Amino acid sequence: MAVRPRDDPGDDPGPGRARGPAGRSIEEVADAIAAGIRGAAPGDVPGRLCTVAVGLLPVDGASVSLRAAGMPVQLGASGAHAAYLAQLQATLGDGPCRSALETGAPVLARDLTADSCAHRWPVFAQQALAAGVRAVYAVPLGSDTVCVGTLDLYRDTPGGLTDGQLSVARLVAGVMTAALMALPHGEEDGFLGGEPWLSGLAADHDRIYQAVGMIMAQLGIGADEALARLRGDAFADGRTALDVAQDVVSHRRRFDRP
Repeated sequence: MAVRPRDDPGDDPGPGRARGPAGRSIEEVADAIAAGIRGAAPGDVPGRLCTVAVGLLPVDGASVSLRAAGMPVQLGASGAHAAYLAQLQATLGDGPCRSALETGAPVLARDLTADSCAHRWPVFAQQALAAGVRAVYAVPLGSDTVCVGTLDLYRDTPGGLTDGQLSVARLVAGVMTAALMALPHGEEDGFLGGEPWLSGLAADHDRIYQAVGMIMAQLGIGADEALARLRGDAFADGRTALDVAQDVVSHRRRFDRP
C-alpha cells in the first residue's frame, strides 16, 4: 500500500466525484497506458501520457516538466489549460511542482482555498484559483534518491486522491520516467529526424533563456537577476514568463536601466 503524503489528509476524493481507478488492477492500468502511447513518436510520448493520466484519474488536466536550472522544462500537457498552469508555476517559481522537486515526494494540494495551501503557496494559490483550479497534485519523476521532474495533475473541484489513485499516478509517473530516460538525449545517442529528441519539446525553455541573455546585456546584470526580472515583469502584467520572453526575443519588449 502506498504511504499517504502529509499533504493528503484523507482518502475522500471529494464531493460529486467518482472513486475513479482505485479498483483497477495493475494490468488494466498498464493496458491503458500501453494503448495511450501506442504508435506515438518519441517526442509525443509525454503529452500522450498526460492524456492517459487524465483518463485514469479524477483530474481535469495534466502536465509534465523536467527539472532544470532556473525554470522547469515543460515537456507536454493534456491540453492548453494544463500547459498554462505549468507555465504559471514556472513563472512564479512556486507551487506544488516546485515543492515536489525540492522534497522528492508527492505533494497533494487538495483544496487551494484552504489556509494550509494559501500560506504555503500564497501567490500560486491565488492565480490558480483565478484560472479555475481547486486542487493540484505533483508526483515526482525519477527514483527515491533523484527527482528529475514532476507529473502535475489539476482538477477544478477540491478533494484528495485515494491510496489506489495515488498508486496509479505513481505508475504513470514511473512510465513517464522510463520513457524519458530511454529517449536519445544528444549526439552520443543519435538523433530523431535530424533533431535531438528534446529540441522540439524544450523550444519554449530555450526561448526563455535567450530572453534572459538579452536582458543580461540590456541591464548589465547576472543570469539569476535577469530571470527574476523576467518573472517579475510577467507577474506584474498577469502573463507567463514565456509570453514576456517571446516579446523580448522579438524586440517588442526591452528592459532599460532605471
